Amino acid sequence: MVKITLHSPRGTYVQEVPLQSNLVVLAGLKKFPGLRYSCGIGRCGKCASRVLTGGEHLPPPNWKEERVLGAERLAEGYRLLCQINVMADLEVEQDPVPITPAWRQVNPRV
Repeated sequence: MVKITLHSPRGTYVQEVPLQSNLVVLAGLKKFPGLRYSCGIGRCGKCASRVLTGGEHLPPPNWKEERVLGAERLAEGYRLLCQINVMADLEVEQDPVPITPAWRQVNPRV
């Protein structure tokens, strides 16, 4: 089990989850409250969160994260929670307003 701390607009949630869990999958199963998400496939950006601690245990961002978050947000520590499986204790924070995906800023008609 690993300890996840989520700071969201709905409050702060601290919970232990199984190793290698995907937090968006757990939220969809009603086993991880407070997490904002939508598509679950790395397109919408609703689950974007800034990693406060534990980021060193995460794999490098994948192409979906690069496309949705863009270089600037990745450099600020943002990740898409739908794209990672937790391997160690993690503390993350969701902004009060969901991000606009970087790809949508470049091509707003899509």
